[in-house]
Amino acid sequence: MTLDDLARQAQMTAEGLLECAVMAVRERVSAHGKLSAAKIEAEQHAAHGIAWLATYVEAIKELAAYVRRMHEDGRLGQTEELLCRIGLGEYLAQIFGGIPMNQGEIVRLADFGLAEADIEPFRDEPVIDALIRSGNTPDNRAALADLIRHAPDGAIGDPGLDETFEAIRGEMRRFADAEVVPNAQGWHRANAYIPLDVIDGLAAMGVFGLTIPEAYGGMGLGKVAMCVVSEELSRGYIGVGSLGTRSEIAAELILVGGTEAQKEKYLPGLASGAILPTAVFTEPNTGSDLASLRTRATREGDAYVVNGNKTWITHPVRADLMTLLVRTNPDEKGYKGLSMLLAEKPRGNDENPFPAEGMSGGEIEVLGYRGMKEYEIAFDGFRVPADALLGGVEGQGFKQLMETFESARIQTAARAVGVAQCAFELGLRYARERVQFGKTLIHFPRVADKLVMMAVEIHIARQITYFAGRAKDAGRRCDLEAGMAKLLAARVAWAAADNALQIHGGNGFALEYPISRVLCDARILNIFEGAAEIQAQVIARRLLEGGN
Repeated sequence: MTLDDLARQAQMTAEGLLECAVMAVRERVSAHGKLSAAKIEAEQHAAHGIAWLATYVEAIKELAAYVRRMHEDGRLGQTEELLCRIGLGEYLAQIFGGIPMNQGEIVRLADFGLAEADIEPFRDEPVIDALIRSGNTPDNRAALADLIRHAPDGAIGDPGLDETFEAIRGEMRRFADAEVVPNAQGWHRANAYIPLDVIDGLAAMGVFGLTIPEAYGGMGLGKVAMCVVSEELSRGYIGVGSLGTRSEIAAELILVGGTEAQKEKYLPGLASGAILPTAVFTEPNTGSDLASLRTRATREGDAYVVNGNKTWITHPVRADLMTLLVRTNPDEKGYKGLSMLLAEKPRGNDENPFPAEGMSGGEIEVLGYRGMKEYEIAFDGFRVPADALLGGVEGQGFKQLMETFESARIQTAARAVGVAQCAFELGLRYARERVQFGKTLIHFPRVADKLVMMAVEIHIARQITYFAGRAKDAGRRCDLEAGMAKLLAARVAWAAADNALQIHGGNGFALEYPISRVLCDARILNIFEGAAEIQAQVIARRLLEGGN
C-alpha cells in the first residue's frame, strides 16, 4: 500500500475518532441539552484537549492532501516522503499515547471520557498500526538526517507551492539574507528600531500592499502569498516579518468595515508604506477580555475625545495611523458599545515618542520581539475627527475586529513557521560546524534526531498554515483552520528554538549567538493574537457547537 493510500485511510480513521471524542466531551459539558459555559470552564483540560486533537487530525488531513498532490505532480521525492511518513507516524502515536498541549500538560483520549472499548476499534485499524510502526523509526530518522546533513541549505523538502509562490519566496529570502540576517542580532541587542531604509526596501517590494486590491494601489494577492512573505521575512527576523502585520490588520479593517472615502484616503498610503499603522486594542487588566474594555471616546461636536489607557502597543511611535478600539457608548456593556477609530498621529522618536496633544506613553522593555518597540499609551483629551469612525456607525468595532482575526492568525502562524525555520537553520549550521569528541555534532544520533523532528514539525505547520491561507483565499469561513494553524505553529516554533539552543549547548545561552534571540522571539508566539489557551477555548467551542 502506498503512502498516499495509507495517509488517506489514516485521515478517515482519525476523523472518526475525533467525532467520538467530541461527542463524549459535549455530553460532559452540556446541561439540559445545551452547552454550559460553567461546565466547559470546569472541564477545560478536556475541552482544550479537543482543540489539540482536532488540530492533530487537521495536520494528518493536510499531510495526506500534500502526499496526494505531490504524488500526482511527480514531486514526492525521498525527502518529502520521509517528512510525511515520520510526521504521520509520530502524530498518530501521540494521538493514541498523549498530545502535548505544552511542556507540562498532556491530553490523553481517556481525558475525553473515552473508554478502552471506545478507543480500540480505531487503534486496531491496520493502517494506524502500519503508519505508527513504519513512521518515526530509527531507520527513517537516520535516512532523513543523512539528507539534511548533505542538503545545500536549510530548505528541507518541497513546500508544495507553485512557481509563482516560490518566486516570491526567493525574492523575500534574498532580501532577508542580504539586509536582515546580518543585522538582526545587533538590532535585537541594542533594542534598536528596524532602520527606515529596510522599511523602504519592504515597501519597494510591495510587502505592505500585498493583499490590498490593485484598485487601491496594492498588489491584489491572496493570503497564501502573505504566508510565504511573512514566513521568509520572519526567518530573517520576526520584527521585520511583523512589520507587514501592522499594515495587514489596518488594511483589512478598512476593507471590511470602512466607507469608500476611508478606503480611498488610507489604503493607497498603507499599500505604498507611506502610512505606517499600529493596532491600539489591548488595555491594562483586560488582555484577551475585550468586552471589559474601558477607554472612552465621547462625541463632542465634530470630534471624539478619547480618554483611557492602552498597553502592549507595537510600533506606535513611528506610526502615522492608529486603529483605535474605544467604547463610544458607556451604557452598552460588553462588546456592543465598542467602536473603531482611524486616528491619525504625528511620528515621534525616542526623545519625544508622542508629539500629539492628549497622548503620552512609556516603553515596555521586552525579552524579544524587538525592532518595533512596545509601549503603554495614555489618552487624556486626545481628539479624533468624527469622520474617522470606521464605517461611520458606532457600535461596530468588535464585529469589525473579529472579521480580521482569521487573517491575523494565519499570518501569525506563518511568522511562527519562519521563526521555527530560522531556529532549525541555526541549529543545523552549528551541528555541521561544531566538533566534539572527534566528529561534528550532526553525527550524534540525539542531535540528528532533534534536527529531524524540527524539520518534520515545520513541514506539518507549514502545510496546515498554507491550507488555512487557501481557505481564506477561497472566501470560506476559516476561523477553525486559522486557529489550529496558529496553535500548532506557535508550539512548533518554541520547540524548534529550544532544541536548537540545546544543540548549541552553553554557547546558545550567550547573547552573542543568534539562537538566544530566536528563543526569546519564539516565546511570544504562544501569547499574542490570542494566547494558546484562549485559542484552544475558541476552537473547542466551535467544535462542541458543531463546527458551524
